[in-house]
Amino acid sequence: MLKQRCSRSWPWSRSAGVPLAAWLYAGLVGCGGPVSEAPEAGAEVAEQPQRLLTQVTGFGSNPGNLQMFRHVPSGMPANAPLVVVLHGCTQRAASMEGSGWSAAADVYKFYAVYPQQQSGNNMTSCFNWFEPGDIARGRGEALSIKQMVDTMKATYSVDPSRVYVAGFSAGAYMVPALLAAYPDVFSAGAIHSGGPYRCAESMTAGFNCMSPGVNRTPAAWGDLVRGAYPGYTGPRPRVSIWHGTSDYTVNVMNLTEAMEQWTNVHGIDQTPDTVETVSGFPHKVYRDGAGNALVETWELTGMGHGVAMDAQFQFPGGTGTAACGAVGAYLNDVNL
Repeated sequence: MLKQRCSRSWPWSRSAGVPLAAWLYAGLVGCGGPVSEAPEAGAEVAEQPQRLLTQVTGFGSNPGNLQMFRHVPSGMPANAPLVVVLHGCTQRAASMEGSGWSAAADVYKFYAVYPQQQSGNNMTSCFNWFEPGDIARGRGEALSIKQMVDTMKATYSVDPSRVYVAGFSAGAYMVPALLAAYPDVFSAGAIHSGGPYRCAESMTAGFNCMSPGVNRTPAAWGDLVRGAYPGYTGPRPRVSIWHGTSDYTVNVMNLTEAMEQWTNVHGIDQTPDTVETVSGFPHKVYRDGAGNALVETWELTGMGHGVAMDAQFQFPGGTGTAACGAVGAYLNDVNL
């Protein structure tokens, strides 16, 4: 049954994400052409004219009323990783696929899943990251996305310890919701131009979260994550956070608040253990006592609301001589 939700035009659009998560983020830019998809049994599929994507239906009770698309490269090894890629407002799954994730999957041999919002849920096709019923464990859109992961695990040989999620803008705000509600499912996540979990719990509060931002203590932010799955004592996902310093849609303050949230969740302080400049951009890494990188931030100096990429980058082992990816709306070639 279609859920009736608050709908309003949101000023967003496009997607996200080895220091800590570089192999995830590399998927933003792609090389090569379509690769034939391996046959599957189980979930019902329908071929779509969306380049490398195949729609999957009947993937669970789907309480969030989302659509599911996936890309399966040829020659997949056993126990391969899975990456869930979340689009921004006004986008569709094909928008994110076009930014290069499927091409990266062909090279690095991981499965890619693209949840897609429907306009009946949100007028501008934003994931409802500000609705409490959509960001809680066992409910709404968060559960729908978890059911997509379950379907992939049941159909293919997916390594359950290497399931990741990356998103941009509205999709990036859904990333911490999934990490908080399902730390037993996702091993790491990349937040690009998003913010902390439960930064807002209404549409109006969502605008305030985006800009100017919401300031809480690290402990207060951490408690919100811990409250998403009470009693959970297992490992928490690693987090990579990317944000343009000139983003006037989602204030860069959200990078700091997200860092404070996830360092607190991991029980580490907010002083970076590694501070460096990569391709002209500040990069900070926060580690535990054993030296494990658990949280990282990338401050994309001078960049607005968009995805940082390197249009000249070629995936190691990839074929062809063409540049990987192309500059477009919300896709910024910053040579990173």
